Amino acid sequence: MSNFEQYDTANIVADDKAHFLHPWQEFDKFDKTGALPIAEATGAYIYDSDGNQLLDAIGGMWCTNIGLGRDEMAEAIAEQVRQMAYANPMVDMTNIPGSQLAKKLAELAPGDLNHVFFSCGGSTAIDSALRLVHFYQNSRGMPEKKHILARQEAYHGSTFAAMSISGKQADHIPEFDYLTDTIHHLSCPYYYRAPDGLSETEFTDSLVKEFEEKIIALGGGDKVAAFFAEPIMGSGGVIVPPEGYLKRMWEVCQANDILFVADEVVTAFGRLGHWFASESVFDIKPDIITTAKGLTSGYQPLGATIFSDRIWQVISEPGNGRYFAHGFTYTGHPVACRAALKNIEIMERERILEHVRDVGPYFLKQLKKLEQLPIVGEVRGDHFMVCIENVANKDTKTLFDEQIDIGQRITDECARRGVLVRPIGHLNVLSPSLILNAEEIDRIVVTLGDSISAVMADLKTENLWSV
Repeated sequence: MSNFEQYDTANIVADDKAHFLHPWQEFDKFDKTGALPIAEATGAYIYDSDGNQLLDAIGGMWCTNIGLGRDEMAEAIAEQVRQMAYANPMVDMTNIPGSQLAKKLAELAPGDLNHVFFSCGGSTAIDSALRLVHFYQNSRGMPEKKHILARQEAYHGSTFAAMSISGKQADHIPEFDYLTDTIHHLSCPYYYRAPDGLSETEFTDSLVKEFEEKIIALGGGDKVAAFFAEPIMGSGGVIVPPEGYLKRMWEVCQANDILFVADEVVTAFGRLGHWFASESVFDIKPDIITTAKGLTSGYQPLGATIFSDRIWQVISEPGNGRYFAHGFTYTGHPVACRAALKNIEIMERERILEHVRDVGPYFLKQLKKLEQLPIVGEVRGDHFMVCIENVANKDTKTLFDEQIDIGQRITDECARRGVLVRPIGHLNVLSPSLILNAEEIDRIVVTLGDSISAVMADLKTENLWSV
C-alpha cells in the first residue's frame, strides 16, 4: 500500500465540499460532515486517506464483483489504451473489443437476446431501452402503443427517463420534474408489508390482477408498450418477489403483446450466482435486458441493452430506410469493452458464479440470525444481495422516526468497527464483492450484530426507543 502521509485529508475534504456535487448529496448534512475520501482499494477492502481499512460490504455500488486492484485488469485496460484508446462508434465504424463483447453477451444472455446496444451505465441502458421500445412500436405501425408500466419503489436509474420509470418515492423529490403522462406504477411486490392475513399466494394474485386491470384501464395491449422490472428490486429495499410472481407477470405480458424489460443492472454477472437471473432464477425470457455494474466490476463505466431477435427483425426490416438515431460518443468504448471481456474471463476462469452459489446461502443464513435482535424486522435477499429492515416495533412493523436516521446510525457504528454497509433510510443493504469467503462473511455478521446492539443502547439512553 501507499504511504498515506502523502494525503492531506482536511484539504481533500475541504476541496471536495467546495467543488464536488455528489449524487444524492444532502446539502445541510454534507456541509457539516463532508465526504469520506477513499484513497486505495484491494480485493474487498478499501482504505481512506488516513490509511484506515474498511471491509466493503457494499461492493462499491453493487458493482465490484471480482474485487478491486487486480493487476490483470489494469494491464488489459492499459494495453487497450496504448493500442487504441478510442474509436468512433457511429454508423459504419466499430472496434474489435466492442464487437467481441457484443458477441459474448449474446452467448451469455437467455433466449434469443442476440443484439446489444452499449451505453455508459445502468441509467443510460434504461433510457436506451425506452427509446428502443418506442422505436420498435413505431416501426410496427403502432404509434399509440406507448404506455409504460413499472412498480412503486423500483429503482431504474437517475437520468430523466430512468428516474421517471423508477417508482421510489423518496427519490421523486419536488425540485425535479418527471415524465408522467405515459409512465405508470403498479404496487410493489413487498410481502413483508402486505396487508395482515393475506397469504403469499393471495398477495401474488392481487398483484397480477392489478396488472391486468391496469392494462385494461389504459386501453388494452394496443396501448401498453412495455413493463420494466428488476428481478429483485435493489435500492428500493432488496425486495424479493413472492414465489411465481415474476413468471405470472411475464405471462400477462406475453398474452397482451407487452415487452418485458428486465432491469438486471444489479442482478446480472454473478450477484445471484448466474450470468443473468431472469431465466436462471425466475424462469422468464425477457424481450430486453439492461445491465451495467458487474459487467466490468466497476473498473470502467459501461452499460448494455440486450434485446431479442424479434425486436431486431422489426426495426431492421429491409426496404424501410430506417436508421436508429440514438447513441453516445462513448457507445461501445474500446477500453470499457476490453475491461468487460477481461472481467468475464476472470469470472469464468475462477468459477466465481459457482463460488457465489456455494457461499451465498451461508451469507443469507448467517445474516438471518440478526432477526433475533429486537429492532431487526426482517433480513431478506438472495445470495450476495441482502437487506436488513430495521423497525421500532417488530409486532406492528412500525418504523423509527425519520429524524433518528436508524440506517445511518448502524452504518456509522459498523464503520467504526471497520466494515462498510449502506444505509437507505431505515434499511441497511449489503452487496459485497463476490469473492468474499466465510471468514469475511462472519466478520460482517458479527460487526452488524454488535453495531445494532450499540445503536439500541444509545437509543435507550437518549429516550428514543424502548422494547
